[in-house]
Amino acid sequence: MEDENEAVNEAGQGMPEEQEHDQDALTRVTGMYKDWFLDYASYVILERAVPAIEDGLKPVQRRIMHALKEMDDGRYNKVANVVGHTMQYHPHGDASIADAMVQLGQKELLIDTQGNWGNILTGDGAAAPRYIEARLSKFALDVVFSPKITEWQLSYDGRKKEPVNLPVKFPLLLAQGAEGIAVGLSTKILPHNFNELIDASVKHLQGKRFTLVPDFPTGGIIDVTNYNDGLRGGKVRTRARISQRDKNTLVITEIPFGTNTSSLIDSILKANDKGKIKIKRIEDNTAAEVEILVHLPSGISPDKTIDALYAFTACETSISPLGCIIEDNKPIFMGVTEMLERSTEHTVDMLREELEIQLGELEEQWHFASLERIFIEERIYRDIEEEKTWDGVLKAIAKGLAPHTNHLKREVTEEDIVRLTEIRIKRISRFDLDKAQEHLDNLEARIAETKHHLAHLTDYAISYFKELKKKYGKGRERKSEIRVFDDIEATKVVIRNTKLYVNREEGFVGTSLKRDEYVTDCSDIDDIIVFTEAGEMMVTKVDSKIFIGKNIIHVAVFKKKDKRTTYNMIYKEGRGGATYVKRFNVTSITRDKLYSLTGDKASSQVLYFTANPNGEAEIVTVLLRQAGSIKKLKWDLDFADVLIKGRNAKGNLVTKYAVKRIELKEKGLSTLKPRKIWFDETVLRLNVDDRGELLGEFTAEDRLLIINQKGNLKTVIPDLNMHFDDNMIVLEKWDPDKPLSVIYWEGSKELFYVKRFLVEQPDREEHIITDHPKSYLERVFTDYRPIAEVVFAKKRGQERKPNLEVNLEEFIAVKGISAMGNQLTREKVLEINTLDPLPYEPPKKLQASEMEVVDEEDVALSESENPDPKKKSGPDEEGQGKLFE
Repeated sequence: MEDENEAVNEAGQGMPEEQEHDQDALTRVTGMYKDWFLDYASYVILERAVPAIEDGLKPVQRRIMHALKEMDDGRYNKVANVVGHTMQYHPHGDASIADAMVQLGQKELLIDTQGNWGNILTGDGAAAPRYIEARLSKFALDVVFSPKITEWQLSYDGRKKEPVNLPVKFPLLLAQGAEGIAVGLSTKILPHNFNELIDASVKHLQGKRFTLVPDFPTGGIIDVTNYNDGLRGGKVRTRARISQRDKNTLVITEIPFGTNTSSLIDSILKANDKGKIKIKRIEDNTAAEVEILVHLPSGISPDKTIDALYAFTACETSISPLGCIIEDNKPIFMGVTEMLERSTEHTVDMLREELEIQLGELEEQWHFASLERIFIEERIYRDIEEEKTWDGVLKAIAKGLAPHTNHLKREVTEEDIVRLTEIRIKRISRFDLDKAQEHLDNLEARIAETKHHLAHLTDYAISYFKELKKKYGKGRERKSEIRVFDDIEATKVVIRNTKLYVNREEGFVGTSLKRDEYVTDCSDIDDIIVFTEAGEMMVTKVDSKIFIGKNIIHVAVFKKKDKRTTYNMIYKEGRGGATYVKRFNVTSITRDKLYSLTGDKASSQVLYFTANPNGEAEIVTVLLRQAGSIKKLKWDLDFADVLIKGRNAKGNLVTKYAVKRIELKEKGLSTLKPRKIWFDETVLRLNVDDRGELLGEFTAEDRLLIINQKGNLKTVIPDLNMHFDDNMIVLEKWDPDKPLSVIYWEGSKELFYVKRFLVEQPDREEHIITDHPKSYLERVFTDYRPIAEVVFAKKRGQERKPNLEVNLEEFIAVKGISAMGNQLTREKVLEINTLDPLPYEPPKKLQASEMEVVDEEDVALSESENPDPKKKSGPDEEGQGKLFE
């Protein structure tokens, strides 16, 4: 400040006297602003935005609950009246109180609501406070209030008393969650499941470990792998629950926390407008439950669209928790585990205080009841008849009590004696000694019980929590399903909403070259891979127009880590150099870097090139130019004999002589092994990464067999984008020649039926049980020769019938899939079990391990290895061979 004043004085030199006087009158407010900002920030943090650890409530919420308690008479009150009553304690306007009360009411825990309180699913707001009503819930009355152990303070205007904190005997903060933005910090504590919080409190009191994860009122599917105990840096991924109603309709039945149906639909429409997804229309049927129908155009994959909805819309969101609470008038950061432990210990302390107060009250009741009995039974009241002064009355009573008070637990006070004088004559005349003794015995039993609870406080607290769960836990089961999410690659699920063109001669690629050659559909987030005749390769982002290099020979959308697409190439090394052949994959690159595939020599030229999505290996004919004494001018070269190498490998020598041209002779079959596919039960997705259960080795024609609990059967060609329901009971590689056996309950007949059948129409989804509403699937057998065990129910007065083993192969012949089948038994069945099947040797088939295959790994072979040009293989499906002379 001295430097600032000096600067002012210097600036004031040479000024007129009047201006100099004004300058001296300036007051520096830097320090004032600093203090005011700190005061304001502290006020917002402590009094508005952040909840307290003791009761889990913000000040406005605490005042609303206190006002509701003061107004409580068992009936509903207008919210406008509650808001007005709360304003006696809350220094802010009615709008902030009403909004806070609506948020409390929508959590359906502390407030019993009546009227239109809005809808968290649709985002609709509540009606005006004068139209809606509220009262305290039974849970709030039981758990939130206890005036005898409540600490009180004056309200902001000094006219009323309000609680410093409410004695909440439950982890309310974690049950409701909290969100607030203060000055310089914020808080975001996610809601947790009511029953799981009670279970965790019990485990903590028992000295056991526990784990807490969020549970959202909107349901949905959540991935809590990175929850980080609710601390800063954690993340919870949430997804809508999307299922396939039919081949052209998806249905959304649960939404992510923090969204509503309106915002969700808007995000889907925006993604559709941007071309990320393709939908026909959206139908919102949400009422008490969410139901959003997403209608798809024909030809659009439902599974791929589900992934696209997660990738490009609010159907998947990420929530970052931040556990900030107020403790001792200071904001601190704390994980949910510690919050629950603190809350549980605080509850135990409050239960102890209540028991101690209760014990004191019971002992006081026992003390006075004992005095009253002595006073009446010993007729001490007669000793005061002759006394003429108040002091004499008190002394007479004290003298009469003295011989009979040795068994009392404390001294008799003047206040005790005064209370005895207030006993009415009617009570004395109707005094019943037996009833008085019964009352004392009852008080002594309650005192003993209270002392026992205090001596075993932990057990008492555990019983308290268990009683809460028993009383209020019904209907509060977990709504959000916990699952580990698979990562969705946006490039694999985005709709190809634009077209890619190429000008091969000039070397340009892009989406704006509409007068040039069309290549493929693509999206604006795709990468493309380009090869030129000079043997150069580049991967770059899709753009309107990009220069790669003249004489482009191949353009395609690039797939990262693609080990199945194999490039077959024959090239001439430099001017007049030898000709080489190579096969390679491109699995990883640096974007926009130009790679040379033909070495460092200038003027190299690609003579033949194909891109093969399944590693196809064709046969080509090499024709040489007539020169000198060359005897052999023509021979066949089979790419199946060329091992797949790295893209930088030089390749194998074809010839040192000049090549006239190369012709495609015969297209090739795939040289890759059938793909091994696994099913990961954790994420309910297929993968090729050795995660989960191995389903088998699949060629392009192989299918999966899927049967669900509802009796729906289908076979599908496996796709890594496929989605599976939780009610799926069979997922395996389908063998078209293996019969399926089914035992099901037929609703109209009320009997178990057996059927065996083959799937004759693999492209059609079938319902394999009858359509009666009471029909259900009991067992599915996918073995060749299955055996079932039938356990019969015991009839009254009879011995239980022995279990029956049924050879289903002999029990019923293979019939059509729509046949009803045969009755299993007319007896009452207790259960049906699956036994080990009979041995069976299926017809011998050529296994993948017995086929001649080429290893897919990038192996570095010596350049001297030269394939035998006489071997032959099958055709290339793509037929993308380019011929250059």
